[in-house]
Amino acid sequence: MYKACIFDLDGTLAYTLESIAYYSNKALEMHGYPVIQLEQYKRIVGNGSAVQVRRMLETIRGSGGYTEEDALQLHATYKKLYSSDPLYLVKGYPGMDETVASLKKAGIKTAVLSNKPHEWVTAIISKIFPEGSFEVCMGQTRGIPLKPSPEGALMAAEKLGVKPRLCLYIGDTCTDMETGLAAGMDTAGVLWGFRDRAELSAGRAKYIIKQPLDILDIISGERK
Repeated sequence: MYKACIFDLDGTLAYTLESIAYYSNKALEMHGYPVIQLEQYKRIVGNGSAVQVRRMLETIRGSGGYTEEDALQLHATYKKLYSSDPLYLVKGYPGMDETVASLKKAGIKTAVLSNKPHEWVTAIISKIFPEGSFEVCMGQTRGIPLKPSPEGALMAAEKLGVKPRLCLYIGDTCTDMETGLAAGMDTAGVLWGFRDRAELSAGRAKYIIKQPLDILDIISGERK
């Protein structure tokens, strides 16, 4: 039924919330702002770091309570801090490495597509997965629009040599579901990530799954 799986990174392949919150709060403190609680970042992350810092400022100051210059300065500080060590506090999800290995063994092609800068994505993947786990690894790159644009997903499918309709797009947010649907792919929303079932359902996820191994049931056809 499916010949390839394309994965989101944050909240899907890797638990990065603590890392994002740490660098975000450090950046906020450096600019004289109060910090934000860890759980709040579940709704703040997504759609790229430029959008993220604006959501951070809206959380602290409300809509319209900051200037474009405020956002640009905070974003620059955040990127500098995160780039210093994108692996800090990052963890793999239990069962995910075994799932990816099983997909590879079954002949399913695999890719990563993230709104994180490309160099951060490759560093994280290299830390928590064995070499060769993914044929394609794509992060934020000049010239390719961020998700929910389907362009990155379509490019990943092309690089894998698999038609979009034979790809399963896997992620944890409505943005991911929108990306997969726009690319003509079936989508699987994961409940171990940063968002909840209601958001994934609203995003018209074909499947909603509770653990990484559920992906294997989808691929085998046991999960309808």
